[in-house]
Amino acid sequence: MKPSRRAAVIDIGSNSIKVLVAGSTRSGGPKAVFAETLDARISAGISRKSPRLGASGMARGVAAIRDLLKMAAPFAPSRILLVATSAVRDARNGPAFRKRVRAATGHSVRILSGGEEANLIGRGLGCDPGLARLRNFYVFDLGGGSLECLAFRGRRARQATSLQLGCVRLTEKFVTDPGRPLPAGARREVADHVRAALESSGFAFDLPRGAAAVGTGGTLTAVRTIRAARDGVLLAVTDPEVTVSELERLLSETGSLSLASRRRIPGLPPARADVFPVALATLLAIARIGRFQRYRHSLYNLRWGLAAELLK
Repeated sequence: MKPSRRAAVIDIGSNSIKVLVAGSTRSGGPKAVFAETLDARISAGISRKSPRLGASGMARGVAAIRDLLKMAAPFAPSRILLVATSAVRDARNGPAFRKRVRAATGHSVRILSGGEEANLIGRGLGCDPGLARLRNFYVFDLGGGSLECLAFRGRRARQATSLQLGCVRLTEKFVTDPGRPLPAGARREVADHVRAALESSGFAFDLPRGAAAVGTGGTLTAVRTIRAARDGVLLAVTDPEVTVSELERLLSETGSLSLASRRRIPGLPPARADVFPVALATLLAIARIGRFQRYRHSLYNLRWGLAAELLK
């Protein structure tokens, strides 16, 4: 029997760097063999008018990529793809970072445009069996540097846009001291900024009434891991539905804490604690604009879309 083909995708994000090793199912879609995430935060300073990757951020990024490649190696992927999104895409010295990765690993880095990123996220969501019955739905993928927004009508993407609304970017822009509780004024500023960006982008909330809102990205994953820790269960058995009222409660709780206290919350990754309140405020602003009462969380995202592309 021939060994199944496998592909490894490394997603170099603003806040974290992730790997997915996937094989083909009988239907041709990707099936996860191994997945891991490392926090690297290569994007410090991303909110500046002319952002640059710092030396320490680049060093963390290269180290994380090397570690993830080592983790993937035992699964013998026949194809390996490294991609970078907002942090590297927007940085003036993004090409220098790509050269460092190439020198350290022998692999090139493919820079995804905002449009490519949004459409590949949509393709990845098509692999999620939990979404198979949805016909009309919105997708919001909140990362550290950008927010991807999509609208599907009859399971076909009708809108796809990428906006500079990532939680690292907005935290840098609106929070003077991330070590202190989130000021009420900062939450209002984030909400106003999100509304203005969505309006100027032309993204329309025009799907039929009752269309679902699907959410992906580390923030909603963290919401579920916090819930799982409090219930004493694994994330996999938690309800993928995340209500707006749950997000409001979490923002009220975490936004009132210092960074040191947030880092002690069970289930919340300490490296994400500084941007978590602003990320929640962003998701709440989107829900208010779109008049959603809940998000359906999916773990099938950009890496899955790229794996499907490699394995087709």
